[in-house]
Amino acid sequence: MSAARVSYARVRNRVQRLLEGVDGPPVDVEALAAGLGAEVRVFRLERDVSGVLYRERDRKVIVVNVAHTPARRRFTIAHELGHLLLHPGEPVHVDQGLRINLRDTASASAEEVDEIEANAFAANLLMPLDWLRRDVSEHGIDLEDTNEVKRLADRYGVSAQAMLVRLASLGAG
Repeated sequence: MSAARVSYARVRNRVQRLLEGVDGPPVDVEALAAGLGAEVRVFRLERDVSGVLYRERDRKVIVVNVAHTPARRRFTIAHELGHLLLHPGEPVHVDQGLRINLRDTASASAEEVDEIEANAFAANLLMPLDWLRRDVSEHGIDLEDTNEVKRLADRYGVSAQAMLVRLASLGAG
């Protein structure tokens, strides 16, 4: 891992600003992308690639894998928005200085700071802490009840696995 450190506070602050005016789940990630000037495209990608962020001058394109579930595609869009907003970085010098971020099996392991931050951004964007706490407080949830977890995951437009990870990390069980 690089010498850089993950800044969860920066991630949370950026997500809070992005969610201003959004009142509840599910977050419309495609509308947020459009509001940031990014096109979302769905294409068939290699099996182990979830998404691509392409930036060149004023053009921003997020490509997601059509073979993945809608919940996975939403997480990928949110992840790539995290890269877009948090990681301007040095451009990769391929075809006139564009930057490409691939989401693949290496990034899924979250070994690099940028990937950890992009995953945290996606989780915070799709499952904001305040919203989840309110839902859990109002309705309760049994983490061992797959139907309850699925119901909450569906409400937020995420996979049951992502919801379980998020709830467990909040100590909601």
